[in-house]
Formats: sequence, structure tokens, C-alpha cells
Amino acid sequence: MSRFARLFVFLPVAALFFAPAVQAHTIHYDVQQKAMAVHIYYSENDPAAYSRYELYGPGDKEPHQTGRTDKNGFLGFVPDRPGMWKLQVWGESSHGFHGVTTEIKVDQALNLESFSKPLVATYTKLVTGISVAFGVFGLYALWVSRGGASRVGRK
Repeated sequence: MSRFARLFVFLPVAALFFAPAVQAHTIHYDVQQKAMAVHIYYSENDPAAYSRYELYGPGDKEPHQTGRTDKNGFLGFVPDRPGMWKLQVWGESSHGFHGVTTEIKVDQALNLESFSKPLVATYTKLVTGISVAFGVFGLYALWVSRGGASRVGRK
């Protein structure tokens, strides 16, 4: 058998032998619809873009996942067990540094069961309404105390 013929037989056999090793260095992927998305924002039109976060699974001492939100303030994760997941987010806006911790409850089917919101987020409209009422009353009281009401009744 000539040298060329031996090389012609050897190369395909060698390629078959090394094929699994070569394939181990490729990246495979699969797209699935089973993640949870969390939207982090300062206000409806102000996302917490690129904010740092840590996510802890039930009973974890080390983070299950760390990273940054995307430009729209979203982060995603796939829970691997049911229970209470803890999410800590640190954001920096033009108003300064902000941080929040929330808990996400995952049910036995690994779906979202509930999540906690800070009190200020839950009662923002109520607190704003009370603040406006006190502000208006305060301005009226200031006006009355400076004699504004007594001048109105004079002729």
C-alpha cells in the first residue's frame, strides 16, 4: 500500500477517533419558555438598567445567580426547587444609591406563587394623597396665621 493510500485510510479513522473530543469544545443551546422574569424599576418610565443583583434559593448560603439587569431593568431565572427565593438588587440612579430585597415564592410545579412588595410600593397612592392633603392644610394654616383670612373680611 502506498504512502498516499495509507494516509487516505488513516485520516478518516483518526477523525472518527477524535470527533468526540472536538465536539466537547462546541457550545450547544436550547431555547425554552420556563423562566421567571422580574422587572426592576425606579418609576414606570425609569427602569433600573444594569443594576447589580444576587438571587438566593431556599436555604442557600451562596447566591444561586448573580448579575446585572438588562437595559430595560429585567432579569430572568429558572428556579430548580420550590420554596422562598430571596432577590437583592442594588441600583444607582441620578437620585443616588438604592437597594431592595424581595421574596419570591415558588410552588411545587416551579411556578410563581407570590412575591412581596415593599410597603412604600404597595401604598404609594395612599401616602401621596395623605401628603397632598397635609400640604394643602399646611399652606392654608400658614396663610391664616399671617392674617390672610382677617384681611379678606375687612372693608
